[in-house]
Amino acid sequence: MSTVKPISPWKATPKDRIRDLLILLATAGATYLLVEFTPLKGKLAYFLLFFALYALATGVLSFLKYGRMTAKDSAVKVIISAGALLTVLPIVSILATIIQKGYKGIKLSIFTNDMSLATPTDPLSNGGLLHAIVGTLLLVSVALVMSVPIGILTALYLTEIKGKFTKPIRFLVQAMSGVPSIVAGLFILSAVIYPITKANSGFMGSLALTILMIPTVARTSEEVLNLIPQDLREAGTALGGTQWRTVAMIVIPAARSGLITAVILGVARIAGETAPLLLLTGGGDRVNGNPFNDPMGSLPFYIWKSFNAGSEEAITRAWAGLLVLVVLVLILFTTARFLSTRKVAR
Repeated sequence: MSTVKPISPWKATPKDRIRDLLILLATAGATYLLVEFTPLKGKLAYFLLFFALYALATGVLSFLKYGRMTAKDSAVKVIISAGALLTVLPIVSILATIIQKGYKGIKLSIFTNDMSLATPTDPLSNGGLLHAIVGTLLLVSVALVMSVPIGILTALYLTEIKGKFTKPIRFLVQAMSGVPSIVAGLFILSAVIYPITKANSGFMGSLALTILMIPTVARTSEEVLNLIPQDLREAGTALGGTQWRTVAMIVIPAARSGLITAVILGVARIAGETAPLLLLTGGGDRVNGNPFNDPMGSLPFYIWKSFNAGSEEAITRAWAGLLVLVVLVLILFTTARFLSTRKVAR
């Protein structure tokens, strides 16, 4: 008894691959000639002309071979690919620029020294950014401790309790999402520092970051919790569990990955904030492990201060600080993603 061998009519043949390669090369050549011998100049001209010509070429060939619908499909695929590339290119360009200009200032000594005995214009062998790294980690950690419980509890109220304050709370959370960071800094400055503490500290900066982080965590957590099937809640109640026991033991574990993603987005919102930190932390130049007393440095403040100094050494310090900040955020995100995908031990 013979068996029918499965076929894949949609799979590209060697002839199709050669044809696509020739179209690609011909499009690249035509793009070069148009930019070279017309007023169109620059990288943007190369990018737009290449994808426009490639979409036209693949669309025409698909029309001649398969018809109008396939021609539209081929052209749309090229346009979507161009959009995806256009989204990725700025990110790649930013990262490449940061690495290119920042690695020159990366030395082992900058991770073990602070700027208490140096200025931004000193040689790179003097001072470091230990105080800025410690300050940033403390500021973000304190803001996380305050904002994550508030944000997740707010989301639980909006999705599980649905009391009479649901609409005003949801409105306030949405309104807070658009608050500029400088407004949060000015609020803490006028409401806490001037009338009460009379002094800058890391905790004041964390309060402003908390204001900025709560809406992001709350809104994202609400969307995640809404994705949990209602059947799970009903099953927990049917087994005799109270509402909060069902939420704690069934709903939250089911939404764990999404809730960690909400925290990631919250960290992304505050990790590079500069305006409130300039107003509230005081920007100390020595390592300060106590967020409640004395000025505290941070990587955004260090970068801003170094760029303002203007010398070649200071600019290099600023790019190095920017590179460290990007790597630090990447480490935090990677760790969070690992925790969000790890299986829960039973």
